[in-house]
Formats: sequence, structure tokens, C-alpha cells
Amino acid sequence: MSTADAYRDDLLAGKVALVVGGTSGIGAGIADALAALGAVVTVTGATSAEADAARGAQNFRLRDAVALDVRDDRGVKALVADLPRLDVLVNCAGIIRRGAEHDPDTFAEVISINLTGTMRCCAAARPKLKAAAGCIVNTASVLSFFGGGLVPGYSASKGGVAQLTKSLAIAYAVDGIRVNAIAPGWVRTPLTQALQDDPERNAAILVRTPLGRWATPDDIAGAALFLVSPAAQFVTGAVLAVDGGYLVN
Repeated sequence: MSTADAYRDDLLAGKVALVVGGTSGIGAGIADALAALGAVVTVTGATSAEADAARGAQNFRLRDAVALDVRDDRGVKALVADLPRLDVLVNCAGIIRRGAEHDPDTFAEVISINLTGTMRCCAAARPKLKAAAGCIVNTASVLSFFGGGLVPGYSASKGGVAQLTKSLAIAYAVDGIRVNAIAPGWVRTPLTQALQDDPERNAAILVRTPLGRWATPDDIAGAALFLVSPAAQFVTGAVLAVDGGYLVN
């Protein structure tokens, strides 16, 4: 059963969604699930090539796919301004530089995209989300809760996303905007391909995960759909682990 099958197929009819970082991986899974429930969805990729590839996919059913550098404040504001309205913002743009993030410049790049980029998109979207009484779903990580020796920048950025989510939930509540985050565990995406291909690391992940498998983007999309749905109308400031039990083992 697909994630969207858990909800009626017109649940999000008339809603407009923006999924930043939605051309691949977790973001693409969430974008497709939103569209399956009737939302008009725009996704962004880091490059024009990523946007073109998403738009050219055989099963593409979104409003558009566009290139966006989340470090570009003017570009972020222009994209939001181009939307007819905005009910749902999902922030999935992120990078990881395993082994290189102890270099301060690389560390700063990861923070700039993963954390500051998330804040930049939230701030730009706030007026339109206020008008629609909309919601935000940010992407944290299980690494929001513990460290990663090879990825200090990624871990710091995702810890920051968790705290940013809680802070904006307080600040944006006056506007009727709910702000939550998903915290994925180990998901089969291009971002984790190196770990999937490493027999020792793959085995260590599986033995610690009570459900005994890697997540798929559709698994993560289910949690995002819950957070944007009327079922979560009194949920804000939550950081929802979607990790197969990894954090409790």
C-alpha cells in the first residue's frame, strides 16, 4: 500500500505546496505523496539539470520543478512570490560532506544550506502561509539527537533544524502557522548510497534498527503527510523521528 492510500484522494485538493529540495530522495517522495492527495506542488532542485530531470520524468504530476539555491535570498523570495498562494512548505534541501566537514569552510557550507537555507525559506514563506493558515515541515535527522564523527557540519545543522523548528513554532503560532519537523533515520536515497554499499556500515545500521530494514522515501512521506493533514491540527513544535526504532535501541 502506498502512503497516499492511507488518506482520501482529495484530502489536499485546492492546497498549494512548495517542496524545497524535492527533485530527488525524501523530498521527491513527499512531493509525489502531496500531489497524489490533490495538492498543486512545486519542487526545487539545486541545479537546472536536477529540475529538468524531475520535470522530464514520465510520472511527473507536479506544477513545476525549478532550480533554487537556498543561499540566494533574492531567489528564494522570488520563487515564493511566484506562487499563487502557499498552504504547505516542506524544507528538504540539504547536503552532506562525509569526512570533509572538519574543514571550517566545508562546515560553513553545510550549515549555510541545511540550516540557514531552511530559515531563509521559512521567513520568505511566512506571509503567504499566514494568509492560508498553512504549515511547515522541516527535515531534521536522527543526527539531530547524537553526533557524527565524520559529519560535524551535518549533525550541527540538523540539531539546529530541530531547535529552529521549535522556535518558529512559538514565533509563528500567532499567525496560525504550524511548524514541525521529521527526523528520518537511515533512508535509501542517493545521499546514503555510500553507506548502503559498505557491508560493515550497512550491517551495523540494520542490527541497530528494530524494524530491521532501511526506510524508503515513501516511509518518510507518510509522516510528512500526517503533519500537514487536519489530523495534526493541534501539533506544532514536534520533531518526529521516522527511524524504524533506531533511536530507542
